[in-house]
Amino acid sequence: MKMLSRVEKYLSHRRSLGYKLKTEGQMLLNFANYADDSGHRGPLNHEIALRWSTLPSNADRLYHARRLEVIRGFAKYQISWEPKTQIPHRHILGPAHRRNTPHIYTAKQIHQLLKSAAFLSGDLRPLTYQTLFGLLACCGLRISETLNIRVHEVDLQNGVITISKSKYHQSRFVPLHPSAISPLKRYACQRQLLFPAAEFFFVSDRGSRFAYSTVRTTFRQLTKDFTSNSGRRYVRLHDLRHTFACRVLLRWQQSKKGAQGRIPILSRYLGHLSVTDTYWYLTAIPKLLTSAAKKFNPPSL
Repeated sequence: MKMLSRVEKYLSHRRSLGYKLKTEGQMLLNFANYADDSGHRGPLNHEIALRWSTLPSNADRLYHARRLEVIRGFAKYQISWEPKTQIPHRHILGPAHRRNTPHIYTAKQIHQLLKSAAFLSGDLRPLTYQTLFGLLACCGLRISETLNIRVHEVDLQNGVITISKSKYHQSRFVPLHPSAISPLKRYACQRQLLFPAAEFFFVSDRGSRFAYSTVRTTFRQLTKDFTSNSGRRYVRLHDLRHTFACRVLLRWQQSKKGAQGRIPILSRYLGHLSVTDTYWYLTAIPKLLTSAAKKFNPPSL
């Protein structure tokens, strides 16, 4: 049996369980073709796994570790069918994941972003980007979720957006702050006039669904002069989600009730399966640390 046949069987099994495996699947198919083309025969072993994982040689170490991690998942499945399969040791190439410091936007930067979007060309395009970026900032939605929202999933009368089958195949209701209703209504009315048959809530000037690459390109143009506080050369669209999580926690810390016991609420709102995923979004910004320090070190009487 060729490695490609083994990998295809594994991917078919995992996908039958509901896993999409887009990136991981492509990497495994790449590995299988490499193994077969190099003349490898027989079960997966350490030598072929490491040889493929460390390609290309000039790539970042984290990328090599991630490739090996993908191989490990396949190997742990394959050993049930082929006992001679060798599972690569964990972390032999170092950790496969690293949390990059996110950029936490200031209120001034968010205001500047929305203001700049208003000067874009097009009939609906300026209002579309203003409303899209505004929704990301005030609700902390994933960009993929936002672009997939359909017209019937936005209930502006009750102030609720339905997110259907997002990451991990989870659906949830996202309540809107009253201040978000008016801009969304304004955009919905304008979109309805131009594209009454639109399926998606946010559409391009052609009435079609937005592509993420298009949104990312426009976002980078609008934020090219922003100074990042994350150490990166540019700010990211996804950092609006990080900013939302930090602002919510800060607001809770500064309230009379405090933040204790409320993280699971934020976790569910963000669409996480575990609160540990939510902790990933909480960054130790000065305001958060100052607020937390006051809780542990109350002023002396």
